[in-house]
Amino acid sequence: MLKMWKTEDSVEEWEMKVKLFGGGKVDKLKTSVVSRSSMKLWMIRAITTVLLWTCVVHLLALGEIWGPRLLKSWPSCFSNQDAELTSVPAKLVLPPKRIYKNNGYLMVSCNGGLNQMRAAICDMVAIARYLNVTLVVPELDKSSFWNDPSEFQDIFDVDHFITSLRDEVRILKELPPRLKTRVKLGLFHSLPPVSWSNISYYTHQILPLLQKYKVVHLNKTDARLANNGLPIEIQKLRCRVNFNALKFTSQIEELGRRVVRILRERGPFLVLHLRYEMDMLAFSGCTHGCNDEETEQLTRMRYAYPWWKEKDISSEMKRKEGLCPLTPEETALVLSALGIDRNVQIYVAAGEIYGGKRRMKALASAFPNLVRKETLLGPSDLKFFQNHSSQMAALDYLVSLESDIFVPTYNGNMAKVVEGHRRFLGFKKTISLDRKLLVGLIDQYNKGSLSWDEFSSTVKEAHADRMGSPKARVVIPDKPKEEDYFYANPLECLQLLDEPLRSS
Repeated sequence: MLKMWKTEDSVEEWEMKVKLFGGGKVDKLKTSVVSRSSMKLWMIRAITTVLLWTCVVHLLALGEIWGPRLLKSWPSCFSNQDAELTSVPAKLVLPPKRIYKNNGYLMVSCNGGLNQMRAAICDMVAIARYLNVTLVVPELDKSSFWNDPSEFQDIFDVDHFITSLRDEVRILKELPPRLKTRVKLGLFHSLPPVSWSNISYYTHQILPLLQKYKVVHLNKTDARLANNGLPIEIQKLRCRVNFNALKFTSQIEELGRRVVRILRERGPFLVLHLRYEMDMLAFSGCTHGCNDEETEQLTRMRYAYPWWKEKDISSEMKRKEGLCPLTPEETALVLSALGIDRNVQIYVAAGEIYGGKRRMKALASAFPNLVRKETLLGPSDLKFFQNHSSQMAALDYLVSLESDIFVPTYNGNMAKVVEGHRRFLGFKKTISLDRKLLVGLIDQYNKGSLSWDEFSSTVKEAHADRMGSPKARVVIPDKPKEEDYFYANPLECLQLLDEPLRSS
């Protein structure tokens, strides 16, 4: 009631003032009061807005500083494996660019399969760094037996490749326009470098060509850098490229993680790199276990490819020397002799096995849990990888790295590179089969001159120290093909696991 009366008194008081001042003056007074009130309200809103934005900016700045630290120390309700699969990638901190006088541009055309090209790319980066030149992203082989049209960026994360190495060497996706014109006009030099060369060859033979022509094209890259006798900085850089810079595309990595997750959910698994595809047998001339028709087909294929230089081959002689891949039947005997559990999952990392189910029958009988990427994934998952053998090989590579045991039946490029990568990851178990010894033992067992127990115990004893444990790399001067391959045992990098893999 008191408030109501005060309100009525105020109205009466206002009416009296209206009479005193007159109507016109009151209208002006009303307008003036309203105008000043609007101005004050606008000023308050403006000041409040500025203050709020200032607070937001400061909070964001503090978030950049403290956010990662807080999140890093905050307990997670996911396991490490789940976190790896589901976490958002951390903000990439780029290394500073290395500034150097550019001595020219190096173009390279890789040859061979995925892992042969992988090793070659590592070599080419190290050579470009040592010569202080600019490297153009390597061109992959599209004309070999596999006829894979994949470009570098279809298999590897090209942006990561370039940026992660920017503190070592300048890498471009393509030549600058003016140099492209020079190349079109033929104003460059192309050559295959000498195999297994030391760094002085590149300093004295290749660098002068770069300085003269500005652009040099190396049209062969397989095994063009020595295994040994190189500066430690070069060896460490080869490792850095292999284990860090050559990252597969997100599509390939995600599919690889999915395969590993499926396998892990079922238990431990062994990866068997069963190198018994048609191209391997035709190239090597190894026909043990093949019928006459298959032997003839493989021989015709070998003569049809001019870059396979060896034509007239004695299959049995090569086999006795341990130079042939084990057959699926021989592999079944060896795995059983080694004591591999017959119920373990065996992921077959390979292309189409020559002879199909007929040749796989003995292996499938001895180890019924054989799987392949094609049986673990649906057709829709692999449709983008069909007819792209290098991308399919990349999937097998990722699964091979994660397996509990890795067993290659032939010491080809994938076997060697995966073995070295598994050493780098903590000397993960890799069984390096002594094929020369094994084929002799297998023949004795099949003839009945060895009992199973004698056969098995001899196989186990012979491979006790061939499980991927630390060892010195065997060096054979002037015989680089016969000595240990650098990428199978990158010893210089394994001794320095706690140091960053980069050159000084």
